[in-house]
Amino acid sequence: MASPKSKDSATVKSELSPGRRDGSNAKPRPRPVRSRSLYSPAEVHEIFRRFSVQRQEPKGELEHVNAFTLLVAVVLSAQATDAGVNKATRALFKAADTPQKMLALGEAKVGEFIRTIGLWRNKAKNVIALSQALIRDHGGAVPDDRDELVKLPGVGRKTANVVLNMAFGQHTMAVDTHILRIGNRLGLAPGKTPEEVEQGLLKIIPDEFMRHAHHWLILHGRYVCKARKPDCPACVIADICKSAEKTTSIPAPLVPIAPLEADISGDQ
Repeated sequence: MASPKSKDSATVKSELSPGRRDGSNAKPRPRPVRSRSLYSPAEVHEIFRRFSVQRQEPKGELEHVNAFTLLVAVVLSAQATDAGVNKATRALFKAADTPQKMLALGEAKVGEFIRTIGLWRNKAKNVIALSQALIRDHGGAVPDDRDELVKLPGVGRKTANVVLNMAFGQHTMAVDTHILRIGNRLGLAPGKTPEEVEQGLLKIIPDEFMRHAHHWLILHGRYVCKARKPDCPACVIADICKSAEKTTSIPAPLVPIAPLEADISGDQ
């Protein structure tokens, strides 16, 4: 009796393609990339404790006199430096520090004040539209709700988070280019998008530090952990940092920082 004809290698390959052991032809799903911090809760606590000692009351560098002028300043800061925005808004905010006064100035006059800022024509339109919306929908007041803020012309999630944090004291995380870089470079809160980094930071930063956390990270990224080359010798967390780009001879800790007392006792 003849033995059954064995399957040739091509047939076997096609049945098991692409590498599924169950013989299914379905393509294997790619494994999700996990955005997990490289740091233990105790290490994160120590990082922000040191930031809090270094800058007890960090301040944003955009000049403003109230919630409305803060909102306008942040809208104008897109693709512009804080110094450049401040130079233009000092005179603007003397002339108009409320939505009603800004609307009275008109788009052309606002444009004259901010002509030195990039994309000034479009930004002047947004400032006027923003003022109109605040008067029409909020009685001239800046809302303290993110969903309402992002409905305003020229206002995105980052701008809303800045205003909620600085004007209303909410524990938000406004991820700019500095924080996006630090979250990934340090492995503190890796993520492909600003929102992924934002959510990662919100999960790991202790509540006691959230009020000023985004300012600490921005200032650290602007003046120490710079884009071109981090100034590690000037860094207050160099001995904790696990970045592959670290430029000092201080090694990252081989053993994590000792857990907090709450971790040891099991208290929540």
